[in-house]
Parts: sequence; structure tokens; C-alpha cells
Amino acid sequence: MYEPLTQASDSTQEPVAAERHYSAAELAAVWNLNVETIRRIFQDEPGIVVLQSPVKRGKRPYKTIRIPQSVLERVHKRLQR
Repeated sequence: MYEPLTQASDSTQEPVAAERHYSAAELAAVWNLNVETIRRIFQDEPGIVVLQSPVKRGKRPYKTIRIPQSVLERVHKRLQR
């Protein structure tokens, strides 16, 4: 039977897909940083959701990222050290 992925640190075991996901612009506003800085901080972080449209000739690719609450907390804790 299928068991959804869950957060290891959460005692209620909420499914990862159901947790809050933040855009780079939302985090930039909260952390008072530039959107590109947020993108650089999270670009190689495991667990972020990357949505990218197919690359069309002559057009630049657009990439949208969404950052789950658990990843946000992990990175925030790491940056506080």
C-alpha cells in the first residue's frame, strides 16, 4: 500500500506534499533579501520543487521554484550557525 512521504521531525506526520510551499518572492519579502539571493540560497537544496517549461528556440527558459516549510526550516537553521 502507498504511504505518503512525511516530515521526520513533525510528530503529527503531515505529508510533505500537504505542507506550506513558499515562492522565492514570498521568502525574499519575509527575509528582506533580493529574490535572486533567495534563488541562489535554495538552488541546490534537496526537496525544493522546480517547475520549468520546455525550452523553446529563441526564448529563455522560465523556472519557478517552490520551497517547502521543512526545507525552509532546515536552511534557516543551517544559516544561523
